Amino acid sequence: MQFKIPQDVQREDTIVGPLTMRQLIITAVGGGITYGIYTVLSRTYTWQVWFIPTFILGAITIAFAFVKVHELSFIQYILSGIAYLFLPRKRVWIKGSGDPVHGIEQPKITSTEKSQTQKKEKQEDTIKKLDSLVSILDSKGISKKTIN
Repeated sequence: MQFKIPQDVQREDTIVGPLTMRQLIITAVGGGITYGIYTVLSRTYTWQVWFIPTFILGAITIAFAFVKVHELSFIQYILSGIAYLFLPRKRVWIKGSGDPVHGIEQPKITSTEKSQTQKKEKQEDTIKKLDSLVSILDSKGISKKTIN
């Protein structure tokens, strides 16, 4: 059985015609605001007054929804420009100011690990004492110092 494998996984899915969900939402919100401004201004003023704000807002809406600059959406392009204006452009290296390297630090010992290490130390001490007693008994109470 053959399956269709998508080739362009970076492309957004289209919802209505060629419009993606993001484009549909942007055009609906921008178009609604533009229409609201038009209805409010067209009741009392001539077309010279309401045309300018509705044209500007419509152009901004179309730019945000459809324009791509250097493979970036217009919103990302504007945000990158703002970040460029406000963030420093020159980086200065200061010795010792970096983050410490992870993984070199000693691991923290929990209370259960402490009790286990203490038990191991006690066992090692008792084994050493027993070894010394066994060596004394094997030599029949004669120490090496008295032989020499």
